[in-house]
Parts: sequence; C-alpha cells; structure tokens
Amino acid sequence: MSKQHVIVTFGTFDLFHIGHVRLLQRAAVLGALHVGVSSDAFTFLKKQRMPVFSESERLEIVGTSRFVSSVFLEESFDRKREYLMNLSADVMVMGDDWVGQFDEFSDICKVVYLPRTQSVCTTDLLASIQNSPLSS
Repeated sequence: MSKQHVIVTFGTFDLFHIGHVRLLQRAAVLGALHVGVSSDAFTFLKKQRMPVFSESERLEIVGTSRFVSSVFLEESFDRKREYLMNLSADVMVMGDDWVGQFDEFSDICKVVYLPRTQSVCTTDLLASIQNSPLSS
C-alpha cells in the first residue's frame, strides 16, 4: 500500500461557506488534507479587520469537515515554508486568486491553484450582511 500524499492549504475561513467546502473537498481528493487557519492577528494584518468568528471557532469549524485530516493555526506568510516542511507536504493547494504568489515553495512540494467558486466570497457576504435591513 502506498503512502497517502500530504496536502496543505491555508485560509481565513471566516463566514464558512460553499466556496470553502468546495476548496476543501477538491484538495482532499489529492490526499490527507491539513489546513492552516489564519490567526486573528494574521487575519487583521491581511484584511485590516478582525474576523467575525474567533480563531478557535474557525479552527473548530474547519476541523469538523470530513475532508480535513487536521487543522493548525497559521500565524504569518513568513512561516508557510516552515509549516509545509513540518508537515512533510507533498502538495500545497490554494485558490486561483493567489496564482503565482506561492510558487517559491515548488522547491519543497508541488503547488496547485484551484479555481475559486465564483458565486460566493466572504467579503461580499460580509458586505451583504452589513447592508441588510435586518442589521440596522
């Protein structure tokens, strides 16, 4: 029996939605999926806003997915290589909105960019909720 490939992806996973599910599902087809969930501080650094759900809640939400083998806290872009090496990653999977931005890791694992689900994104969901008459 051959060793299952180690697949790693990263994300904020705030307001967990169908786009997140589809990314995890497609990534998990490649092997055992390990997911780095952005810490609250890292999310603020990337997005200039705090996430709706705390890092512990997002770790729990993502970790309950049947597609996910394990979750861990991602604290910075600078540590991606460390995370990949510690997990002995065979493949790093990211959404295609990041195309080319992580090619530097192709020396230690294959880097794959999967198409995003076009009909949904967290930023649009958040704006829709904030502009809803029910939010006033």
